Amino acid sequence: MSSPSGDLLKPSQINSTSIRQLQGPILVLGASGFIGANLLRILLEQRADVYGTATRLPAWRLESLPRKHVLVTDLLIDSNLDALLEGVKPRTIFDCIAYGAYSFETDRELIYRTNFNLTSRLLGRLDPRSLSCYVHAGSSSEYGDNSSGPQEDEPCAPNSHYSVSKVAAASLINYLGKKKGLPCANLRLYSAYGPLEDSSRLIPNIVHFGASGGYPELVDPRVSRDFIYVDDVAQAFIDVGLKLREADYGESFNIGTGRKTTIGDVVTVSQQLFDIRKDPVFSMPNREWDLTDWYSDISKAHGRFAWAPQVNLEEGLARTAAWYRSLPDKTAYLQSSKRFGLDTKHSVSAIIACYKDGQAIPIMYERLKKTFTDLNVDHEIIFVNDCSPDDSEEVIRSISRNDRRVLGISHSRNFGSQAAFRSGMEIATKNSCVLMDGDLQDPPELIQQFVSKWREGFDVVYGRRVKREASLSMQVAYKLFYRVFDTFSYIKIPHDAGDFSLVDRRVMEAMLRFPERDLFLRGVRAYAGFRQIGVDYIRPERMFGRTTNSLLKNLGWAKKGILSFSYVPLDIMSSSAIILCAISFLMVVGQLLARLLFPQLAPRGFATLIILIVFFGSLNVLAISVAGEYIAKIFEEVKQRPHYIRRSIIRDGEVRLAAKES
Repeated sequence: MSSPSGDLLKPSQINSTSIRQLQGPILVLGASGFIGANLLRILLEQRADVYGTATRLPAWRLESLPRKHVLVTDLLIDSNLDALLEGVKPRTIFDCIAYGAYSFETDRELIYRTNFNLTSRLLGRLDPRSLSCYVHAGSSSEYGDNSSGPQEDEPCAPNSHYSVSKVAAASLINYLGKKKGLPCANLRLYSAYGPLEDSSRLIPNIVHFGASGGYPELVDPRVSRDFIYVDDVAQAFIDVGLKLREADYGESFNIGTGRKTTIGDVVTVSQQLFDIRKDPVFSMPNREWDLTDWYSDISKAHGRFAWAPQVNLEEGLARTAAWYRSLPDKTAYLQSSKRFGLDTKHSVSAIIACYKDGQAIPIMYERLKKTFTDLNVDHEIIFVNDCSPDDSEEVIRSISRNDRRVLGISHSRNFGSQAAFRSGMEIATKNSCVLMDGDLQDPPELIQQFVSKWREGFDVVYGRRVKREASLSMQVAYKLFYRVFDTFSYIKIPHDAGDFSLVDRRVMEAMLRFPERDLFLRGVRAYAGFRQIGVDYIRPERMFGRTTNSLLKNLGWAKKGILSFSYVPLDIMSSSAIILCAISFLMVVGQLLARLLFPQLAPRGFATLIILIVFFGSLNVLAISVAGEYIAKIFEEVKQRPHYIRRSIIRDGEVRLAAKES
């Protein structure tokens, strides 16, 4: 997208001397966010030993900044955190990482993992002897319902998971500062606004609609905020980083204006600034965090650091409006909002069964990541190492070290692809799963078409092999199997459709309720029903190594499918027995009549007898073997052995022993 670049942001009016006096190197965590991006840009105006982190690129707020100052890393992975601290060796850390401040950020686990667990892991790695200062971006949300100008020592009354997580982080900072001597502080930021703010927030909407002579939809005009301009927030970080004394280690400080500003007040200011002639409409329902008394007491920060806000609402709104007018592509900015982030409704768990696929796994990962990036969907990638004799486990571990969306499962022995898929489905967390073989014969790019059909309302989207790159005999054998299965089975499965498919979570949960040990998933998928559709594709040859399939294995697959979803072999045996009994009875009657009426023509010798004995003997053996196959399946099921046994789970670059229940 075309987005704001550095030359569109006017130089800040922050004290440059104080910036140069900070102990470096300086590390800004969460620099792709609103506060972090402004802080990073302001610091880089004055010095070169400043670095900011981003989870991924492109990050529109950081465009135009020198690439060497932007470090792309996922800090929820411990090894990445260690590498970052070792590489930068920061003396001053400004931590602006947060998740859950927006109404559409609702992943409870991620809220605590980001706001508290990451803070805990980070602070546990900092050495008070080499650290000048750690400043954490807290939130006024920590006060929750106690929002009427509270002082920092007043009790917090958190009213959301986000506020609970931020209170927990503030408590940890207080403990480490007071008891362990860590030079750290927590800044409880109020409603910061200004350039680079997410376009879904109130002030950007006021500016956007005000430029057109109108107002956005607004909540009750009595609802209040404490609006503070982002440059004043950045100055607070710098002042605390420079002036924090040992007596203040672990303390929290309110960073706001100390003024209660209602939505009605914002309307009055914007009306004058933009010369709006229309009347505002206060029709938006109040959200649970909309309070009529929400403002700060900043006396502590002012007394300890001589910090005070310099930009009033009128001036801050005018600066923000000037920045907005300077944007080369305003539509791109409006569409940059986090609310247009990853599609979590149509999230996908890719489950890849791996056996002798060590070379293919990295390529599979890269193609999957590109596919999910193009789709812009929330996702996870689960590699199931079915006791592969190669280095598959190490390859998966290496990938998961840099991508927390990747996890692996290693089985204690080879249980087969059907068990591998089931193992992955049981730990999948997204709203659908895609089943794939790890040999790259199932093209990851087809997932885009799968998701498109899923969004149209289909619950199952399967890949249909219109052609496969294989020998003529194998092509004929595969085609023949589906036709024979169709003839024999009481369940109709789509012709030429393997396991490669996307299934909605409802279907996945239904499939996991099937208790049989000898799984035939494509049959189970068909049995489950729901709305299903196929997507045609050409199945390529295996990219690396030789296929693990053989004629005997394929015959075994055919037998598995037919015996799992058909009683026709037993019906054939029963019908044959009845027909042959009738033929035998007729032959006996015919033999008696021949003896009585034409004794000289009656056959003599043992030829007929031997033929009949061999015929019926073979038939008996065949009937017993067919019955035996069914009995063997019953025997396998009644033993209730597990579908698989997990040896280890691979996550965040670590191979951990699997839980006992696995």
